[in-house]
Amino acid sequence: MTDTMWAYLATSGHRAGVDLSGYKVEATDGSIGRVDRHSDSVDSAYIVVDTGVWILGKHVMLPAGTITSVDTAKRRILVARSKDDIKNSPEFDRDKQADDAGYREQVGTYYGMSRS
Repeated sequence: MTDTMWAYLATSGHRAGVDLSGYKVEATDGSIGRVDRHSDSVDSAYIVVDTGVWILGKHVMLPAGTITSVDTAKRRILVARSKDDIKNSPEFDRDKQADDAGYREQVGTYYGMSRS
């Protein structure tokens, strides 16, 4: 179910209130960029990743449920998706709010169905 995608896994090491901005984000097969912004909201948690030159500056929103590990000492986040999964994800539209219901449903469905 896509609803569980919007909460951090209890085993991820995430602590509410920690600013994740600037953390390096790594997919199962390599680095994908850095956290541009994030939300810790209950049942609505996510990170927005700036992929930089890797995908020509594309920003993607990853639901918190895709995050397997948050390492505050190394400022690194590991996600349980491949680079191709993330590259092919719905692009984050800066003009829309991250909590736009239609966009969140599209992203949640994509990551709920697209598992590496």
